[in-house]
Amino acid sequence: MIDETRIQDRGAAGEPAPAELGEQPPGEARAIRGGVSAALAHDSGAKHVSGAARYIDDDPELPGTLQIFIAMSERAHARIRSMDLDAVRAAPGVAAVLTVADIPGQNDYSPVFGDDPIFPPLEGEGAVVQYVGQPIFAVAAETLALARAAAKCATIAYEDLPAAIDLDAAIAMADEAGEDLLPPHEMRLGDAEAVLKTAHQRLRGRIEIGGQDHFYLEGQIASAIPGEDGDVLVRSSTQHPSEVQHNVAKMLGIPDHAVTVEVRRMGGGFGGKESQPALFAAVAALVAVKTGRPAKCRLDRDDDMVMTGKRHEVRIEYDLGFDADGRIEAVDFAHFVRCGYSKDLSAAIADRAMFHADNAYALPAARIHSRRLKTHTVSNTAFRGFGGPQGMVGIERAMDRIAFATGIDPLDVRKRNVYPAPGSGTGPASTPYHMPVTDSVIGEILEELEASCAYRARREKIAAFNAANPVLKKGLALTPVKFGISFTTSHLNQAGALVHVYKDGSVTLNHGGTEMGQGLFTKVAQVVAEEFQIDIDQVKITGTTTGKVPNTSATAASSGSDLNGMAAQAAARTIKDRLIDYAVERYHVPRDQVVFEANRVRIGNAEKRFSDLVGEAYLARISLSSTGFYATPGISYDRDNARGTPFYYFAYGAACSEVVIDTLTGEYRLLRTDILHDVGRSLNPAIDRGQIEGGFIQGMGWLTMEELWWDEAGRLRTHAPSTYKIPTANDRPDDFRLAIWEKGENRSETIYRSKAVGEPPFMLAISVFSALTDAIIAAGDGRAFPDLDVPATPERVLAAVDSVRGAA
Repeated sequence: MIDETRIQDRGAAGEPAPAELGEQPPGEARAIRGGVSAALAHDSGAKHVSGAARYIDDDPELPGTLQIFIAMSERAHARIRSMDLDAVRAAPGVAAVLTVADIPGQNDYSPVFGDDPIFPPLEGEGAVVQYVGQPIFAVAAETLALARAAAKCATIAYEDLPAAIDLDAAIAMADEAGEDLLPPHEMRLGDAEAVLKTAHQRLRGRIEIGGQDHFYLEGQIASAIPGEDGDVLVRSSTQHPSEVQHNVAKMLGIPDHAVTVEVRRMGGGFGGKESQPALFAAVAALVAVKTGRPAKCRLDRDDDMVMTGKRHEVRIEYDLGFDADGRIEAVDFAHFVRCGYSKDLSAAIADRAMFHADNAYALPAARIHSRRLKTHTVSNTAFRGFGGPQGMVGIERAMDRIAFATGIDPLDVRKRNVYPAPGSGTGPASTPYHMPVTDSVIGEILEELEASCAYRARREKIAAFNAANPVLKKGLALTPVKFGISFTTSHLNQAGALVHVYKDGSVTLNHGGTEMGQGLFTKVAQVVAEEFQIDIDQVKITGTTTGKVPNTSATAASSGSDLNGMAAQAAARTIKDRLIDYAVERYHVPRDQVVFEANRVRIGNAEKRFSDLVGEAYLARISLSSTGFYATPGISYDRDNARGTPFYYFAYGAACSEVVIDTLTGEYRLLRTDILHDVGRSLNPAIDRGQIEGGFIQGMGWLTMEELWWDEAGRLRTHAPSTYKIPTANDRPDDFRLAIWEKGENRSETIYRSKAVGEPPFMLAISVFSALTDAIIAAGDGRAFPDLDVPATPERVLAAVDSVRGAA
């Protein structure tokens, strides 16, 4: 029955009367444009390639905006005896020169341990710099050129102190002091030492795994605008707005609520914008508050590469026991992790290297020991994979060694050691941290990829090619990936979202995740569109801000879609339930007869437009806004005993790569790569394919060409595109075959049963490194296994070829 009084009252307020239910039955089935599983383009894809996407440096500057230059240490380890900045302050255009003395709160921007000073103390024993590039003071001037020129007027007297630049020096320094930068950690499964003593075969080895610069296209940048009552608005290119908010607030000595941090998008992050941006945001905010003027701190490429952290360099020593069939009996890994001058996120990163020391293989007995070491170089930090890639390189190197020692094809060795599938009759095997692997599909993926890429036939063709070619040698390798998904620091596995539905049926979405080019915003918008059954263009994506969703975790650990998708779904479902409740009461139908369909809602035997139902609910004073929250269930880890369930599930994949090397120069080409990767039920196949391909290429760069080099004085010499080589389009294999595993479905209750796709594909590139090893073995006619470290640059490949050819 129509309530005419209510309609009249609404009309008096200038609102149209609600559209009543039609009597006709619903029409043909419709589909929304852009719900879950649709292969949509990235929401900013066209803007990226056209230059229309706005980043922080593209925002119009307010009148009076100051430009900041951060002056850096020229010494790796030295005491500051004196510093005269009078000439800096007197230089043309300078508005402020700031040092540690100007910080009203805590002089720290660290993520965890409190050991990252914004500026070094200038008095007492603490007046020490610990790496070349460490910030010492900041100059704010009318232009960046004036600020940079003024900084050169400083007079600083140093007293050099002993400096540890590389891992050998770090180990020696730690052994002499009797203390590492962070306490060592160990995982144990069974009695590896005892098993190794009785193993059928045993071998030992070592591999050096280099670091990697993030080389995001948009460098580090932050701007700050002072507000009333000491408030400050910060725009920061950051993966972790809440951490930036907290660090700026504690530096200024004000509550978190006085600082708002915003970011619409980043031009790449890869982990380099997780903990690092807090420094630049803090400096910009300090200038803004001290001067009362807007301020911007934007690094150029050289300064960015010198000043910011890298992927951790790791040395892995391994001791393997195995039988004649190539099955592992026991392993003993020793990890030596180069952390840099401070702790940063090294504890969790080194732990994750240990968590992934098994990769896809069920190890009957294992001991993994990790040391975290200090060097007087920039503090290393998060990078895609967060230590996992380094740990996985160790076990894959071991697999290649076992294959060489037994004469068994490397793929067969790998297949004989992978975690068994559920229901295989062998029961779930446990990881070295005692977590049963109950979702393994890696055996099936390996079998499918082996067949689809014609691995065996290509093996034979490559052997024939190598026999006929004395100079060029080909190699082939097929390697698996098993990667744990969750933050291993359990409390970080949470997310919030905010959804508004406006009275015309349009929607705005905000959540704690950040967009760095990976397509997170598109995927979460698809979730909301799917929940309401509306077209994707009805969902407005908005930038991340701490003023809307508080206390968020970093967009990292491949958890962006898992966490924020579930939070957004929760918010949308709250609003959807209110709309259903309204329809039930208004139209006297059971709840199960209120069904959301494509841009419409079926109520009983009739239907109306989604926007009409929303308009009615607004007039009926139904709340059309809701927060949503999600916390990953069932995860915990007892670090003291190295036992628990740190991951909600595992992501799986495999890649087969074929290379050719020139044995006279060490140069090589990646000829073909086949990838089969499990993303569960894909939220967006187009974006997932882009992440898989991009991750693989970035991993290939780390493993084969991206080389960091410090001189004896601790100066980074590879600090620009002219000296630091990243992959280009020409390094992509001409034959690149990528498939999403059609059988994929997450056994855990994730958002629409999807799986994370940010980090796992990075490790698919290990197949390239193993293929290079295979080609080098062929160059030596199978007489010796090569010593080859990461990155496998042409120089290292050539040295390895010379070594195997010189073997007796």
